[in-house]
Amino acid sequence: MTSFKALRIHQTPSGVSASLESVTLEDLTPGEVLVRVAFSGLNYKDALAVTGRGAILRSYPRVAGIDLSGVVEHSSDAGFKPGDRVLATGAGLGEWLDGGFAEYARVPADALVPLPSGLSLLEAMALGTAGFTAALALRRMLENHQDPAHGPIAVTGATGGVGGIALALLKRAGFATAAITGKPESGAFLRELGADEVIERAGLDLGRKPLEKAVWGGAVDNLGGEVLAYLTRTVKPWGNIACIGLAQSPALTGTVMPLILRGVSLLGIHSVQVPHAWRLALWGQLAGPWRPAGIEQRIVRAVIGLESVPEAAEALVAGQARGRFVVRL
Repeated sequence: MTSFKALRIHQTPSGVSASLESVTLEDLTPGEVLVRVAFSGLNYKDALAVTGRGAILRSYPRVAGIDLSGVVEHSSDAGFKPGDRVLATGAGLGEWLDGGFAEYARVPADALVPLPSGLSLLEAMALGTAGFTAALALRRMLENHQDPAHGPIAVTGATGGVGGIALALLKRAGFATAAITGKPESGAFLRELGADEVIERAGLDLGRKPLEKAVWGGAVDNLGGEVLAYLTRTVKPWGNIACIGLAQSPALTGTVMPLILRGVSLLGIHSVQVPHAWRLALWGQLAGPWRPAGIEQRIVRAVIGLESVPEAAEALVAGQARGRFVVRL
């Protein structure tokens, strides 16, 4: 090949800009495996990078896209051979490595996962980092003895990729769920994904006491800030809160009393640098017992081309998107 299409992010004197351009393999960061990319997924982190609203990239220029699925073209690593169907999420792609918003990607072998037999290349990116993060949260909660009998799981930011898929995974794992959302008009969509209850965030009484009435068995939080503080005060004894995002605020103002007097656990969820064995196990779960029903019908908002990524990224950052954008390469 001589050149191929990629969405690259540049640092200019006037700020960060994204442009669709032709690149060659020599323009890409190193990696043992050359992948012909079939699909990528547009995550909130990607949207911040493409719009320049967040300091995501570590150097410039860089091909954006923290996820990809595709077919191996060439490999210098014995673990992969041409024709293998693979996926990658996080692992530095679209940050300090060139990512998945390109027709080809050079990927470190330890970042790749063989595509599980229960998923298509498109379905893998409909889940992507969002699904992997939700699965990691569920795994950590289960490891820390979260049980469906303990009570419903509150999910904040529920119309976003991670929140929506978390509802679906929790339902598959036998948990009752409550979607806490700033978009009450999305109630039917959230119930389709797995919410047993939909609660409007604006009407939520956050309270101010160190301990409020315990109502939740646990929580998956994408917001941080006041909502996360509220969850620490209202989760039942020995419940877990999986801390995933900071869409509202990176701050956490509260007391240690819920942790000490109720044994509540805060579980940090970091999806970028994850042990490879965990990646394999979690994708096996996502393709098997935790596989959400109707991935393309319920989770995918739209399948878009590379040229539509900037517009979709603006919608995602503005909070106007519901469900996942999948990028077809």
